Amino acid sequence: MEILTHYPLLLFVASFVALSIVAAAASWLRGRYRDIDNEHNEHLGVILAATLTLLGLIIGFSFSMAMTRYDQRKNFEEAEANAIGTEMLRADFLPAADAANVRKLLAEYTRLRIQFYLNKNDDQRKWINERTAQLQADLWSAVRASSATQPAPVEALALAGMNDVINSQGYTQAAYWNRIPIAAWYLMAIIALCSNALMGYRSRSGKAGRGLVFVLPLIVSFAFLLIADIDAPRHGLIEVRPQNLESLAKTLGG
Repeated sequence: MEILTHYPLLLFVASFVALSIVAAAASWLRGRYRDIDNEHNEHLGVILAATLTLLGLIIGFSFSMAMTRYDQRKNFEEAEANAIGTEMLRADFLPAADAANVRKLLAEYTRLRIQFYLNKNDDQRKWINERTAQLQADLWSAVRASSATQPAPVEALALAGMNDVINSQGYTQAAYWNRIPIAAWYLMAIIALCSNALMGYRSRSGKAGRGLVFVLPLIVSFAFLLIADIDAPRHGLIEVRPQNLESLAKTLGG
């Protein structure tokens, strides 16, 4: 299940197939027991309505969690761009040679952060993370060495700004790791299977009834697709574009 949540389209196919099989099997089972009285159907309808209501609540709750995390990733991307832009301006407080070095490193750092958002290759992203850590060390060393040589309140601003740059990257990485708990996915899957089984068992026989059996699996699978797509920061159709970082890179000539 955890692997499927990283690939929304794969999750959609797997969900639709599994839910359809369960619904079709329950419908076939109902066809073998057609002599069920009305009271049994009424009780079954109440249970089905309660199960569908619970499924809807959990899907809505999970969608809200995914949207919160998506908005958080967007906000942290904006914060990263602001922190880098601010530090670019504060580099003016450093000696000319150090300021030029810091600006050069920040320009490369900005391009690297854009790749972090756009790159979907796991191996390349590992190199990006390693290079990011190296650039952060170089930037911190450059600013700290200049401030240690000529300590002044204005140069301390450059040091504090670099701290914000590094912190903003850490917040972004944490937001990309913070996704819907796998336990919530398991709970949705279990309730979805029960709902489709009940719906299939309650459906009427005949061609029309057999066709309607696949309606609920399709709707639930689409709901899972939307939630996983918003929650998956790498392999979904809906992703966070580094618009603020790209705009900053243009101003830096990158």
